[in-house]
Amino acid sequence: MTCAFVLHGGGQLSVSGLCGFEAERGGCDTARNLCEITWTNALVLAGYRTDLIQHSKAMASYPIPDHASLGVRHFSVKLSNFTQGRDNNFNLIRIVAALAVLITHSFALAIGTGAAEPFRGSLGMTMGSIAVDVFFVTSGFLVTASLLTRESVLEFLWARILRIFPALLIMLVVTVFGLGLFFTSWPLSSYLADFQTYAYLLKCATVVTGVAYNLPGVFDGNPFKSVVNGSLWSLPYEIRMYAILAVVWAAFRITKRGSVRTFGPVIVTVAVATGVFVVARHFYFPPDDQFATLFFMFFSGAAFYVLKEHISLSCSCFRLCVIGLLSSAMVNTQAFFVVYVLTIAYMIFYVAYIPSGPLRTYNQVGDYSYGVYIYAFPVQQSVAALVPGVSVLLLLFISAFATFLFAALSWHLLERPALGLKGSYVDYTRKIFDRRFKASALMRVGDA
Repeated sequence: MTCAFVLHGGGQLSVSGLCGFEAERGGCDTARNLCEITWTNALVLAGYRTDLIQHSKAMASYPIPDHASLGVRHFSVKLSNFTQGRDNNFNLIRIVAALAVLITHSFALAIGTGAAEPFRGSLGMTMGSIAVDVFFVTSGFLVTASLLTRESVLEFLWARILRIFPALLIMLVVTVFGLGLFFTSWPLSSYLADFQTYAYLLKCATVVTGVAYNLPGVFDGNPFKSVVNGSLWSLPYEIRMYAILAVVWAAFRITKRGSVRTFGPVIVTVAVATGVFVVARHFYFPPDDQFATLFFMFFSGAAFYVLKEHISLSCSCFRLCVIGLLSSAMVNTQAFFVVYVLTIAYMIFYVAYIPSGPLRTYNQVGDYSYGVYIYAFPVQQSVAALVPGVSVLLLLFISAFATFLFAALSWHLLERPALGLKGSYVDYTRKIFDRRFKASALMRVGDA
């Protein structure tokens, strides 16, 4: 066994010499241990998940070369090596995606149309639409990991409920009884007495059947008239994805004990079939609904999780994806769409796990992405109403600052504390179910 490592730019690693110890498979343990230490040190220098490498259990998951003749030039690691911890770039990816949505909306909300968005013409999609896809891919991956790790639909449902609804409800109260009362052109008594006010609140609070967009007299004079919070359109789709995933998992748990083995292939098959449909529809049937695309993105993320033992994160593959994406953009929007569909998930998970160092410090800030996503649109509409004729750039800067303030308050005062209640809510719900089951059993015994 021969091992020595030379680091190259871009996180690549090559085997180029001898460390002075030879050991064949099953040979000298001391030599193998020393080479393992060298391999680990090289990983640390390359910035690969030092928190995992420092623990002996995680060290065992990193493959150690068996022969010098491997000639490895491009280092790659299985996706499964990264999925246990929380030291990753998902928070950073999501906040960038949320900001991309804010940027895209700035064009429409400042000038009344989104036609001026820079990527719409060249790529056939906007920064905002790409960002929504990013949200769904990461969500599919992370919630599938949560479900398969805990193997509890109850825990899964409470985690999703506490992540979405507390912040959503507070945002809606602030919007309806704060911004709405301030910006409505109607008399306040008429606004508060109108059915549409409470229909908006109720429909957006449940989101399962869709969302409402208009409050009486609010933002009627804006360039993008009357729409209070256009960002909420994606929430019903996300909740439906959660429900589909939970129902499929529960069905396998009920009907087959070895559900994980069967569940995985089903998720992968569904993702591949939906991807083929999405590409075919793009060419032959103009899409009139986002469900199929978002379904594909979500279950692509889920498929990556169930295939984590078979997927390697490689700098070479990532570069190939980036080059292919950029090259296709120079061909036409159709070519870009095909390459985009094939590569987006891989690129997201590479960026989520491989780049290290200073990027990871953002995790200490918190996950502001959901707050940015749900507050940005009404904040932008408020700025557009207060500053008539505001430019896209000025709207972007003012609304970004105000939105981050709302998002930070939402995360620290509401979202994070709410997530901490999951364990208590799960235990309480289980106790209720246990009592009902016991009561039903006693009744059956009494009837007998």
